[in-house]
Amino acid sequence: MESKPASKSADDWAFPSLHVQLPGWITAELPPPDHVYSTIQQRMELVIALARKNVEHGGGPFGAAVFDSVGGSLLAPGVNTVVASRWSGAHAEMVAIAIAQQAAQNHDLTAYGSHNYELVTSCEPCSMCFGATPWSGVKRLVCGAREEDALEIGFDEGPKPLEWVRTLEARGIAVVRDVLRDASRAVLQDYAAHGGEIYNARRNG
Repeated sequence: MESKPASKSADDWAFPSLHVQLPGWITAELPPPDHVYSTIQQRMELVIALARKNVEHGGGPFGAAVFDSVGGSLLAPGVNTVVASRWSGAHAEMVAIAIAQQAAQNHDLTAYGSHNYELVTSCEPCSMCFGATPWSGVKRLVCGAREEDALEIGFDEGPKPLEWVRTLEARGIAVVRDVLRDASRAVLQDYAAHGGEIYNARRNG
């Protein structure tokens, strides 16, 4: 007589844990914590440098960071770790926001002290990162490369309102575009030229 397999209980579930963490190399690329980034150009320079270094370490060609927009201090960096983390949500902006909120011990950066925080990103946000921006608590979004620069090398940026800038501004989030765009775009172009993986590429249907 064939025996029946033992039934499983709820205690038999074993789901993996998800940890949002920065690559181990990233702190060596940062100046001391009290360093002040006085201008948005200096902040973008850091973000672009992180994006380029991330590519050297096998990551995606995107970088981001959350800064105190007035004082110029860095709250949290972020780089794209989609492939390494096996998580499609690990875009540079999402990682920077997650690390910043953990540093602030609050899911809303608006509630963290008296600071106004900004998200600086090497490329305009995709539809996912655009959607996360209002809930993050940042008060300004600073972008380097444009969406079309990412589309040009094959990335899928997802559906986003044509008037996405006005949409954010209507929610009290200032948007600054094209900060060091050429340098940001160069990281994307170099990534594609050297055969970088275009994960989640554009899909039809």
